[in-house]
Amino acid sequence: MTIHSNSTWRLLALASLSALTATSSWAQAQESGYFYGGVGGGQTRAKIDEARISAGLLGAGLTTSGFARDEKDTGYKLFGGYQMSRNFALELGYFDLGKYSFSATTVPAGVLNGQLKVQGFNLDLVGMMPLTERLSLIGRIGATSARTRDQFSGSGAVAVLNPNPRQRATNYKFGGGLQYEFSPAFLVRGEAERYRINDAVGNKGDVNLLSVSLVFPFGRTVNTARPMAAPARYVEPAPMPTPIVVAPAPAPAPMPIPVMAPERRRVSFSAESLFGFDRSEIKPEGRAALDKFTTDTRGTQFEVIVVEGHTDRLGTPAYNQKLSQRRADAVKAYLVSNGGFDANKVTANGKGESTPVTATADCKGNKPTAKLIACLQPDRRVDIEVTGTR
Repeated sequence: MTIHSNSTWRLLALASLSALTATSSWAQAQESGYFYGGVGGGQTRAKIDEARISAGLLGAGLTTSGFARDEKDTGYKLFGGYQMSRNFALELGYFDLGKYSFSATTVPAGVLNGQLKVQGFNLDLVGMMPLTERLSLIGRIGATSARTRDQFSGSGAVAVLNPNPRQRATNYKFGGGLQYEFSPAFLVRGEAERYRINDAVGNKGDVNLLSVSLVFPFGRTVNTARPMAAPARYVEPAPMPTPIVVAPAPAPAPMPIPVMAPERRRVSFSAESLFGFDRSEIKPEGRAALDKFTTDTRGTQFEVIVVEGHTDRLGTPAYNQKLSQRRADAVKAYLVSNGGFDANKVTANGKGESTPVTATADCKGNKPTAKLIACLQPDRRVDIEVTGTR
């Protein structure tokens, strides 16, 4: 029994190579290595070579008068891997591609029945090319050690010399598909894969698997490619204005009370100290920095509090505007819920990339290189300006 390939799968091979070799503009966000495990299942399909089987029967003096086949089954796979970087992983797995069968009737009267099962192990290099924050194109190429077990039986004029041939052989496999990240601890893949196998009777062919897999990372963390910025940097407040004292009248009179202008303070937090990459959820160390700010300003009678979110100029203006607004809203919500600030006195504004503190002449270029990302670090910040008196 032989199983042979469909030439359209060459396109899938090209897609796999593209995902494995692509250089992603997302390289500014790198993940520390982590292990993961998963399980997948779906439909398998092979093509039984009727012409070759009929030719073999003809060589034995038999003519094929009818042919029935079952070329589809359900396959599954179990796998574990190590994510070396955002773009590459090494994966070891076990697969069961199901079973396929045929029945050929002959003249003189007889029947030849055949069945094939394929199981084995694989080692793959998996490449990921991010398309959005959560969706990635994936491609894989690897090697298999597959065990093929055939069963043949004959009746009437058909005689079978070797009813149970078996073979284990090493071959290649490749595939491609999409991966979606529902959360850092749960991902889903949809893939199409091709396994090259030996059919235990001297022939080679292909089995295709269309599958959906669930992936579960273990201990996954996300870090920025640049070093973590120092904790929140406090800006010295402006000098207190000189008290205005009204000179006494010639006649004895009480000394007027000095009039103090409201104090203004502006505090700047590095975005990396508050949030993860491209995120608006405040990290534990960010909450600690905001708690310190709350403690330092305790006892102040606030007139107004303004929270401003800022980004650097990398990315589109529209996206940067939305990200800065989400971050400003997150800081406001934390100050109100955990710091006890009056929500009516706190405003949150997203400034996007409109108010950088770096000069274009100092930070040249538009591509997100590590040098440019580090140079633009002061632009990624959240400023809090308070006006009040103690």
